Amino acid sequence: MISATTLLVSIVGAIFASTGFWAFLTAMIQRRDKKESAEAQMLKGLGHDRICYLGSCYMAQGFITKDDYENLHDYLYSPYKKLGGNGTAEKIMKEVDKLPMKEKEG
Repeated sequence: MISATTLLVSIVGAIFASTGFWAFLTAMIQRRDKKESAEAQMLKGLGHDRICYLGSCYMAQGFITKDDYENLHDYLYSPYKKLGGNGTAEKIMKEVDKLPMKEKEG
């Protein structure tokens, strides 16, 4: 008679040896990676749009306040760069960096 431990070890071994199990596991990992990739792409796109829009507004204004610069640079541009963003938003940020800094007008 086969013991419960031997039977359990045999079943677990068969599952891990099964190509179907590994195919399922691989499909789940790839599905998760695609979802994260789509989310990262969306965040990067939204960051790009907002950086370009705000940067253009500040350039048209001809100056930027310290608070506005901090919001744009620290909370939008830096995370955008960490996601791998570059291109137009980077060019706009370089132009914003050249703007004179003014105190907040009240």
